[in-house]
Amino acid sequence: MTNAPIDPVAAPHAPRTTSPASPGAAARPGSPGAVAPTASAAEVTRSLVLPPDLALVALLGVRDEVLRAVERGFPDADILVRDSEIRVTGDPAVVDTVVLLLSELVDVASAGTPLTADAVERAIGLLAAAARPADVLAEDVLTARGRTIRAKSLGQKKYVDAIEDATITFGIGPAGTGKTYLAMAKAVDALARHQVSRIILTRPAVEAGESLGFLPGTLTDKIDPYLRPLYDALHDMLEPEALPKFMAAGTIEVAPLAYMRGRTLNDAFVILDEAQNTTPEQMKMFLTRLGFGSKMVVTGDVSQIDLPGSRPSGLVVVRRILDGVDGVSFCELGAADVVRHRLVGRIIDAYAAYDAETAAAQALRANHDGPTDSAGGAARRSRGHRAARPTHHAPARSRA
Repeated sequence: MTNAPIDPVAAPHAPRTTSPASPGAAARPGSPGAVAPTASAAEVTRSLVLPPDLALVALLGVRDEVLRAVERGFPDADILVRDSEIRVTGDPAVVDTVVLLLSELVDVASAGTPLTADAVERAIGLLAAAARPADVLAEDVLTARGRTIRAKSLGQKKYVDAIEDATITFGIGPAGTGKTYLAMAKAVDALARHQVSRIILTRPAVEAGESLGFLPGTLTDKIDPYLRPLYDALHDMLEPEALPKFMAAGTIEVAPLAYMRGRTLNDAFVILDEAQNTTPEQMKMFLTRLGFGSKMVVTGDVSQIDLPGSRPSGLVVVRRILDGVDGVSFCELGAADVVRHRLVGRIIDAYAAYDAETAAAQALRANHDGPTDSAGGAARRSRGHRAARPTHHAPARSRA
């Protein structure tokens, strides 16, 4: 890669141009002009002209970190930056993908979204899923406290859209996929836009069996450890002086699930977190609190159920009951949607593979140890029955 000096007179904006020697380049996946990814020995060179109002550092990153990430993703492509033009040389299919990726990154940067190496990796994954990175990475969910919250994956984008469109949305997925955080961001945004008049956040206090009376302190002292993650997210989205005022006025309420019983929640954005630890009865109770002008978001991870004994999870059962009901949306998030450390995604994948292997082994043992044909089973039961009959012995003779 060669990074040439920036020409003060930038070329006209042509984010998806191609060299004359290679027509049909940079077509979006699935479009009529898309180039099929076929192997070719002949190399081609295609160009991308940057818009004049886009600073090169906004696209390439500090110390070219964004460009380096693109080169790591496509090591067989030769990328040359000269003034306001980027030229890509290599196999036609690879070049098409790189030019398309760069054009999408131009759109993201032009929308004001800072680009990072992580954003490049996510953009590559979105292109592989035939999705536009600019549609996902450049859309704001909430701007607060000097920072903007956005979806970072296709799954998160679908989840955010579902919250916007549906009355009740279920976000189901492993830790780190942004289920609760994005729901909180949508709730704060709805409050700021006066779409609702209050936000209600709740969790089942399953660790204490929702029997909080034996704990010392006030109600707030008792439930605070179980609701602390919700407070942490609110502190990220609201000014420090705003949160106490909202809570004192009842505009924002954080309470355990047991305190939702008997209420009707009108004109509210209601979030039930850790819903995998609800029973079916608790889930029904919560959903039937829905009032006029309200939205509900239910989040949970069905791989981390902490209910005692073998009690079924309300989050598992509710999908069988409400899937397909108008106004209700179910969104599945996975390892590809994890926004924490990259290792978290690999850990989730490893545990999923282990769980699948364990389930397969248990099924194999169950089939091996299961009931045989009825005739053989009946014969064995008959033999066992005869063997179980008491045997009568002659009384022993007493010795003189």
